[in-house]
Amino acid sequence: MKIILNLRRHSYLARVSVFLIMIALIVWMGGCTPEGASPIHYPVTRIACGEHHTVGVKSDGTVVAVGTNYYGQCNMEGWTSVVGVAAGYFHTVGLKVNRTVVARGRNNYGQCMINGWKDIVQIAAGSSHTVGVKSDHTVVATGWNSAGQCNVGSWTNIVQVAAGYAHTVGVKSDGTVVAVGLNNDGQCNVGGWRDIVQVAAGWQHTVGRKSDGTVVAVGYDGFGQCDVSGWTDIIQVAAGSLHTVGLKSDGTVIAVGYNEYGQRNVSTWTGIIEVDAGYAHTVGLTSNGTVVAVGLNDNGQCDVGEW
Repeated sequence: MKIILNLRRHSYLARVSVFLIMIALIVWMGGCTPEGASPIHYPVTRIACGEHHTVGVKSDGTVVAVGTNYYGQCNMEGWTSVVGVAAGYFHTVGLKVNRTVVARGRNNYGQCMINGWKDIVQIAAGSSHTVGVKSDHTVVATGWNSAGQCNVGSWTNIVQVAAGYAHTVGVKSDGTVVAVGLNNDGQCNVGGWRDIVQVAAGWQHTVGRKSDGTVVAVGYDGFGQCDVSGWTDIIQVAAGSLHTVGLKSDGTVIAVGYNEYGQRNVSTWTGIIEVDAGYAHTVGLTSNGTVVAVGLNDNGQCDVGEW
């Protein structure tokens, strides 16, 4: 999660413009920093994977989407000034430049009830809940709360959040991690983690990237999705339902876990600057603004070749 880039190829002048926008957005995302902590630059996701849909932010602040659209989760017409996106199972959330939030899709648990949210600097979407980090480092959440995954009202000093099937994870400014929600497979057992700079949440597992580029994981490991102990030089992690993806500093990608649909077939990818993972597909944003995808494509969620 990170800053806006075009999802198409740019001319030289357009790339310079995007670079200037990125610098401005870094300043905008700085927010306020707790006393004694380093300045915070909040992560903003330019691509996002839902269960069977994929979403991307364009450099003009509009949004594109492909995949299943049963509940209108791909109806992004009218969205403008968007700087980041998140995707749940059947809903899509957008963070706007004015720090308000928009949402489309299934709303059976109130996961799209974000109209009153203000001063939001980062968003995450779980299966049926939505989470937002405010500039004062507190957190808000709405939607399905059967396991307490929305009970984040007491959290403070949060710099990034991630949302899984029924759990929510937050990184604090001191590098520790908090979690609430379903813990049947130990996916919330993050109390001992230190030096964490980013987290990702899958169906029932949680992944943490450390400041030294190594990775830790807890939770359900039935397909080896938590086998990340040997990873190094990782600059971003993403978690699908049953697989885990890591972006390396050289722009290559690695993955572990379930691979029935080829969602782990990322070994040939190069020049990648951001990744995300859905139910059974994986998406990568390249340095030239195009997008690649592998995995289950039953609803066209991997049809990003024209972006």
